[in-house]
Amino acid sequence: MSSIIHRSESRGSAEHGWLHSRHSFSFADYYNPERMGFGKLRVLNDDVVEAKMGFGTHPHNNMEIVSIPLSGSLHHQDSMGSTQQIHAGEVQIMSAGTGLTHSEYNGSDSEQVNFLQIWILPRHLNIKPRYEQMKFESATRQNRFQLVVSPDGDEGSLIIKQDVWFSLADLDIERSVDYSVHQHGHGIYFFVINGEVKIDDDVLSSRDAMGVTDASIISIQALSTAQLLAIEVPMG
Repeated sequence: MSSIIHRSESRGSAEHGWLHSRHSFSFADYYNPERMGFGKLRVLNDDVVEAKMGFGTHPHNNMEIVSIPLSGSLHHQDSMGSTQQIHAGEVQIMSAGTGLTHSEYNGSDSEQVNFLQIWILPRHLNIKPRYEQMKFESATRQNRFQLVVSPDGDEGSLIIKQDVWFSLADLDIERSVDYSVHQHGHGIYFFVINGEVKIDDDVLSSRDAMGVTDASIISIQALSTAQLLAIEVPMG
């Protein structure tokens, strides 16, 4: 097994008053030639948006975009006619494809919203844009990995137009869980949402991340109650 660790404090940052963002990989004004992505994973932003504020209408193309609210809710609107509220416990996916515009605003008048914004390079360019969101029950990921995004919609997951799998796990202290790689040669980017876990001999704390390659099964031990996101991607 080969691995690389990205500590929380090593991430890029952006402070815009209404937006507080931490970038795991190069994004906007943050550029680090050693942080250009992990395989087909291109962006992982940890965003906090103030009440009544948000991202105005802006374009995207040829990118698979996944948003995971951790607290609060987002108001989504796009050029495909979708108008939705996305709450913590739900996952949103857009295939930008040939091009779309969208806006994402904090759905609260008084509370912040915290969400992960994740970009995946697509399998094919210029596909038809699409939008989907789904609620996932937390009980289904207690001390196990719950599949939330996959290329084929397996286990009721959202479909992504790339050979990528997103899984979430909520772990009790001292519990262990194994992650089994779906496709040989893929890498897995583990992002600790909250708590403390041990992967191999390395201890990761809240918002730390580890990219793992050359492994088929990875064991994770919770050193406290913990929430974990696993993103499995092609490395080529």
